[in-house]
Amino acid sequence: MKDIVWSGILSIGIDEIDEDHRKLVKIFNVLNHAVLENESLEYLAASLEELINCTVWHFSHEERLMLKYRYPDITEHKAEHRDLINSAQKLQKELLREEKAVADEHIVFLESWLTEHILTADGRLGAYLSQVM
Repeated sequence: MKDIVWSGILSIGIDEIDEDHRKLVKIFNVLNHAVLENESLEYLAASLEELINCTVWHFSHEERLMLKYRYPDITEHKAEHRDLINSAQKLQKELLREEKAVADEHIVFLESWLTEHILTADGRLGAYLSQVM
């Protein structure tokens, strides 16, 4: 798998959110390299845990901004956040329960999990926030 390379296409135009997204991309890339380098189950689990925890924090950051600036699509966006976290936690629990390593197919899932949300829902949020901030 290739790393996610930060580029303008992933930018939503709101610096504080883009900073969060850059951090999430870096953590994803750490996990990706850990899979490629056949790191220990413990290291892989810790890397996935870090990605999930930082994503939870980031989502609360976005949701605070949505509340502050009265984002009209907050309900749908928050529901998408919940679904994304639930899907990542489900994967995490499955891997821990079965004592399986994060594999290439999980990286593919997590890459689309991260980038599709940024490119769609967060893009709409960024367009809105750039008008009201």
